[in-house]
Amino acid sequence: MAGLLEHPGYDEERLRRVSEQLPCRELQAGLLLSLMGQPQQYCYPSLFIYGHRASGKSHVVNVFMKDLELPHVTVSCVECVSVALLFEKVLQSFFGGDAASLLPRSPSLSDFVRIYRQQSSQSPAKQTRYIVMEKAELLRDADVNLLPALLRLQELVKDNVSVILLSEIVWDKFRPNTGCFEPLLLHFPDYSKGELQQILSTDRHPSYSAEFYSSYINMLLGVFYPICRDLRELRHLAALNFSKFCEPVAAGKVKETDTHKLWKYIEPHLKKAMQTVYLREVSSLQWEQMEEHETGALRGLSAHTHVELPYYSKFLLIAAYLASYNPARTDKRFFLKHHGKIRKTNFLKKNEKTSNHLLGPKPFPLDRLLAVFYSVVDSRVAPTASIFSQISSLVTLQLLTLVSHDDQLDTPKYKCAVSLDFISAISRTVNFDIVKYLYDFL
Repeated sequence: MAGLLEHPGYDEERLRRVSEQLPCRELQAGLLLSLMGQPQQYCYPSLFIYGHRASGKSHVVNVFMKDLELPHVTVSCVECVSVALLFEKVLQSFFGGDAASLLPRSPSLSDFVRIYRQQSSQSPAKQTRYIVMEKAELLRDADVNLLPALLRLQELVKDNVSVILLSEIVWDKFRPNTGCFEPLLLHFPDYSKGELQQILSTDRHPSYSAEFYSSYINMLLGVFYPICRDLRELRHLAALNFSKFCEPVAAGKVKETDTHKLWKYIEPHLKKAMQTVYLREVSSLQWEQMEEHETGALRGLSAHTHVELPYYSKFLLIAAYLASYNPARTDKRFFLKHHGKIRKTNFLKKNEKTSNHLLGPKPFPLDRLLAVFYSVVDSRVAPTASIFSQISSLVTLQLLTLVSHDDQLDTPKYKCAVSLDFISAISRTVNFDIVKYLYDFL
């Protein structure tokens, strides 16, 4: 509501236009405006605005700076990989390129403060100058004196300047051990389901009514809201799946008002699209087509859980899976040619009536892994350092788990950490039928 953004220092019509661009953030916008004060007044030296991703922090600040025409510079801490870039951008935005050229090749903080004070004495601020730092959590990895200096930059340069820090983490994780000037804190909470409904409904398609698009957003949130509160991702999903929602209406099979039939039509599609939340590689429709037409190595395996492995690493992972889920005494049954006729019932104990896949993977020593590996691999492989390094790589990828202690003098022990679907797909890429070698499937 525009009433929450009333302020004596700004034009009412301009504040009304600003409030229209900030749905469901009127309270936070009003608090921020009161903290900033009138343009000619000195603002608080530093403000810290925090909240989860896509909670409106950058949007509110950018709308204020642009629509209220406040002198500002927006700095992304991701792009400014060095303090030199940060200092140069601030000086260039406030005082022009000539001021930025005065910086030495590797400027220090004192160089920046000295040049800023010189320039501000020649052209003092008529309004508060704002330095907006996006992704401010990266400042914790910068020089130890940079963050404390930014928090009290107004005092150092003796100018009407204020630093606004935007972050996804709380201030307690910022505070240096040596202490610093405390900024004013402003929290942006997550959007509620009703607020997300209101915001997403404003993106309606011009060819359809507002009620029709609002019902679609309601169905979308009913599926995705428990697992995703990110406004950007939900907006992406809404745009991606709307064409599928409109198919029965465009074909004349269902009316726009028949929400029950529309829900029955779109529900399976949205639940399949849940597998691609936060993954922009393929759309949900492309995902569906991949599942319908996919043949060969990746069928039955998510394209996002599949990893490309070297040839021998695949056989090492296969050997690790067999060693984890087969009893050790069955290795002769599977990997020796002249083992004789051994039936499963002959060595089935009473306590082995439960499937090994239900009990979970068992640890195995390194020598057993290598023995199974040399049995299943197609060609003869020498036990070189490359083979052992690939085992370490599988542990790093969390496909294998090291279960023995570092100080253990015995051979290391591992467990396989992949599922049956995963190892089946990996096996198909090397034309290995792993089911024939699993004790549970005899």
